[in-house]
Amino acid sequence: MRKNPNLKWLLLLATILVLLAVPSFFWMKKDNNARAERSKSLLSPVIMVPGSSATTERFNQLIAELNKTSLNRHSVLKITVSREAKLTYSGSIGKNDLEPFIIIGFENNKDGYANIKKQAGWLDVAFASLMQNYRFNNFRAFGHSNGGLIWTYWLEHDYAQYDADTRMTTLMTLGTPYNFTEKNLKNHTQMLADFIKRRSHLPRNLKVYSLSGGKSYESDGIVPETSVAAGKFVFQNQVKDYTSMIVTGKEAGHSSLPQNKQVIQVIRQYLLKKTDKAPKPINKGKDGH
Repeated sequence: MRKNPNLKWLLLLATILVLLAVPSFFWMKKDNNARAERSKSLLSPVIMVPGSSATTERFNQLIAELNKTSLNRHSVLKITVSREAKLTYSGSIGKNDLEPFIIIGFENNKDGYANIKKQAGWLDVAFASLMQNYRFNNFRAFGHSNGGLIWTYWLEHDYAQYDADTRMTTLMTLGTPYNFTEKNLKNHTQMLADFIKRRSHLPRNLKVYSLSGGKSYESDGIVPETSVAAGKFVFQNQVKDYTSMIVTGKEAGHSSLPQNKQVIQVIRQYLLKKTDKAPKPINKGKDGH
């Protein structure tokens, strides 16, 4: 009796399909388990990005001040991303800490729009690693100076791929120069123009707080107030809530802003969960006021 050649090929095809289907099945099962685990997670980190020329040590004093009045001490994990996108970790997230601080810095921490784009890409590498390792379903972001620009570029270019699994609920920027050193709001730098062009990619349910320093009536000593205010062209009427504030006091200069007492108070009030023994709330002005 002659063998049917078609049957041979059908059996071969069936074998190939089974071999392909088995790993796919286990991958889908693993992915679904990860999603289920993430949806139940109570972890809600605050992820910080420093500005140009700053390292992951930039927020040490700020975090120390916040922990002085914290009922539950915030642990700190620091990640430095190399030029080759390799990650170096220091510190750790406490076992029972549901609101840790995670600081992401860059080996190449130079200024300039071209570098901000690169840093946003490195931020994405670090964020993807955090998602895989800790599986949180929401987080809050903080950026000082260019750190706010890096977050904004990342939100407009990379955030959408994570939106189904995790949600940025709040972005707080501090002394962030959305128009670089340009003082005239009518003159948009290429970076600001690009941010405005892609603003529709920002998450609609995001709350944004933009803080600027009031060392003088015009700037924090480095960044013009009008450059910080230019952020309204990016966020207003695009996100859920956009609030701008000017902080003053002894440490209202650009480099000193993370240590400014008003800034620390604003972070407690609007960025952290209500578990800290915060001072009396301060008033805020909305939509650029």
